[in-house]
Amino acid sequence: MIEKNNLYNSKLFAPALVVLAASLWAVDGIVLRPSLYSLPVPIVVLIESAIVAVLLTPFFIKKFSSLKKLRKKDWLAFLGVALLGGAIGTMSITKALFYVNFVNLSVVILLQKLQPVFAILLATIFLKEKLPKEFFLWAGLAILGAYVMTFGLSSPNFSTGDKTTIAALFALVAAFSFSSSTVLSKRALKNVDHEMGTYLRFLFSSIIMLIIAASTGDISSLSQITTKQIIIFLIIAFTTGGAAIFLYYYGLKRISASVASICELAFPLTAVVLEYFVHGNILSSIQWIGAAVLLLSILKVSGINVFGFD
Repeated sequence: MIEKNNLYNSKLFAPALVVLAASLWAVDGIVLRPSLYSLPVPIVVLIESAIVAVLLTPFFIKKFSSLKKLRKKDWLAFLGVALLGGAIGTMSITKALFYVNFVNLSVVILLQKLQPVFAILLATIFLKEKLPKEFFLWAGLAILGAYVMTFGLSSPNFSTGDKTTIAALFALVAAFSFSSSTVLSKRALKNVDHEMGTYLRFLFSSIIMLIIAASTGDISSLSQITTKQIIIFLIIAFTTGGAAIFLYYYGLKRISASVASICELAFPLTAVVLEYFVHGNILSSIQWIGAAVLLLSILKVSGINVFGFD
């Protein structure tokens, strides 16, 4: 009985780390990133990626020999992760938050309801993940629960003007980019550990963002960064940025991309809780029901035997 319980707990450990990482991303969006509103989006993404890459350099030196295991497809996968998740996805979600001025967050949070749909579809096509029927039942309930928790029985509020509509489009781009990044990350981590994987993700993201920032002329805005914003960047690097991806990759290497995409629904759950403490927005009874359905579904999905690949 003890062995069985230990095995069950070990299976839950990896999904729990993905849930924790997704929760940290919610803290980033609601608590930390608003302080960077005055900076161009490419600069925000460049600085946070570069700081993490520098901090993780010791891991790179220590694990340098493991690069010999990487093949051409592995390098292409990491490049895709950096481009879609590190650059396009991060810029899109940051731009969406900036457009709604961190007030009408419902439209931006909506992306997390769409992301698992993209991720499961892509994982089935490209990773050949075979999922049991009950997975789709609980995955569907998780998405439904996340929607009800965020919006209740109402439709998303698009009445705040054109900026909200544009934010919705950026959120949609972010949803597809992050889901693609999840699938590519699973492939990229095939022949390397999570430590080197985290470093390569941020190294490539930094290079891509440096090229983008230089080509748009935003690189000149580096001189506008305040001392407070530098502190925020460092906090992000040690918590919601580098640390979160580090935990996420550890978990993702041990579970399927499909399960990870459902565990990432912890983002809207945490966001709603933070909205209460930071902005005083209280959930209605129906929203609490949605939150309960979401939590139950995540636990059920995490316990289904779809971990790892042969």
